Amino acid sequence: MTLSVPLTDDFGLDGAGSNRAWNAAAWQPLTRVVEGKMPYQTRVKTLYSHTGIYFLFDCEDKCLTCTLTEDYTDLFREDVAEAFLWPEEAHPVYFEYEVSPLGPELPILISNDGGKFCGWLPWHYTGERRIRRATAVRGGPKKSMANVTGWSAEIFIPFALLLGLGNVPPTPGTRWRANMYRIDYDQPERTLWAWSPETGGVFHRYQEFGTLVFE
Repeated sequence: MTLSVPLTDDFGLDGAGSNRAWNAAAWQPLTRVVEGKMPYQTRVKTLYSHTGIYFLFDCEDKCLTCTLTEDYTDLFREDVAEAFLWPEEAHPVYFEYEVSPLGPELPILISNDGGKFCGWLPWHYTGERRIRRATAVRGGPKKSMANVTGWSAEIFIPFALLLGLGNVPPTPGTRWRANMYRIDYDQPERTLWAWSPETGGVFHRYQEFGTLVFE
């Protein structure tokens, strides 16, 4: 999987992707993988600026199966969208970002040694190093267990937060390995989606990530 990422000026986020900058990016479908049977359409757009990388997730849904309201919790145990960035393939270290439909976030750096991995929360996570994000819900209220028709999430990950990983910031022609995911818990058996489905149900199979090519 290879995706060309257009360059944009920086812009504000409202969670719904209403800024016209998104017109420059094409929707990329996420594929349902391994587990679960929910047929919800899930898709993502990606842009970058001179200061960071943007993601826009759009998720069909019927219920916001999420109860967590604080940052840095195990968001992956409930409905969530995720972006994984592996800028430098020489090192088995990559960045993972999760956001709940309700807005809480989980930003972690992952060191992965042959499938043995752990996550580290960012230090001095303020100012230009702070991720911006916003979420929006359609067809119902933005609250735990609400009946809805879908939700969306906008994410801006600043390059200042990724310094030290190598190959940061990108310039035209730079290639990063990456993957984008979604997890839904509307049924007891969770449903998983991935942009690069070769990872299957093991989201940390980083060797199977797709490739972002910066324009």
